[in-house]
Amino acid sequence: MKFLFLIPARGGSKGIPGKNIKELAGKPLIHYSLELAREFAGDEDICVSTDDDKIAACIAELDYKVPFKRPEELSTDTAGSYEFIMHAIEFYEELGKEYDAVVLLQPTSPLRKIEHVKEMLEMYSENTDMLVSVCKPEHNPICVSFVEDKQGNLKRLFGEESTLRQDVPEVFNYNGAIYIMNIKSLKNGSYNDFEVIKKYEMDTVSSLDLDTPEDWEYMEFILQKSKASN
Repeated sequence: MKFLFLIPARGGSKGIPGKNIKELAGKPLIHYSLELAREFAGDEDICVSTDDDKIAACIAELDYKVPFKRPEELSTDTAGSYEFIMHAIEFYEELGKEYDAVVLLQPTSPLRKIEHVKEMLEMYSENTDMLVSVCKPEHNPICVSFVEDKQGNLKRLFGEESTLRQDVPEVFNYNGAIYIMNIKSLKNGSYNDFEVIKKYEMDTVSSLDLDTPEDWEYMEFILQKSKASN
């Protein structure tokens, strides 16, 4: 089975300006994802999709050359991820390169590990629309979620179901770290239409996602602590 490793890295970032090239524990954030992808593929099967010359220059420090510059209309705050994924697939198909699945590695999850990707690649089946990394939430929303009615009274969002943890189904959050998507399924419609979606569960720390400056400080602390203990 042939995989295209896709790393999305647009230049615009409001939560953490310039985050993809900002140094996290002594290394630009984007480097973590590229180095991980290189554990599984050669550069010819790795696509860093970016619209930003600074990001392209940053990964050139690792002797990687971006295959194309992502079009401006696919790089706005409102642009969907499905569109840039299909743009990358179509780019390689025009070069005569066919892939079975896309392995999407978001730069904002630098704590995911080699074994996570390895195990997901082993789990993935061509009968699956998508295999996605997940983690369990700290609190099950079935137990703790309430909404306010028109009178300002709190009502259970999920009705009068038991709130005992053992009596409600487990729930999982997409953690944004790793997605493996069937290209045939993508061509049939957006991943929002996928029906055969399987999970790969990751631990809470490896699932951490960078979104705010506070997230950055916490993740830097974890990485520095890990370096000190090695």
